Amino acid sequence: MEEFIGTIVRNLVDKPDEVDVKVVESDDTILYELRVGDGDFGKVIGKRGRNISAIRTILFAINAKEGGKRAMLEIIDQNEQ
Repeated sequence: MEEFIGTIVRNLVDKPDEVDVKVVESDDTILYELRVGDGDFGKVIGKRGRNISAIRTILFAINAKEGGKRAMLEIIDQNEQ
């Protein structure tokens, strides 16, 4: 799933080498933390959140088919840290 998310996001951004996906797993959820380069945050979000919404929908659909833990996707803004 990490590779899937990374592949989609790398095709959206200007700096594909700076895309990083990490998995944080707990008892009942799997959290995918997505980090992108400067200036690419808005491209991943898209107009009115359409890009990230579509990515999350696909992620949820795949996870629902596989069953198991609840999946979540979070974009970490590098500028806020």
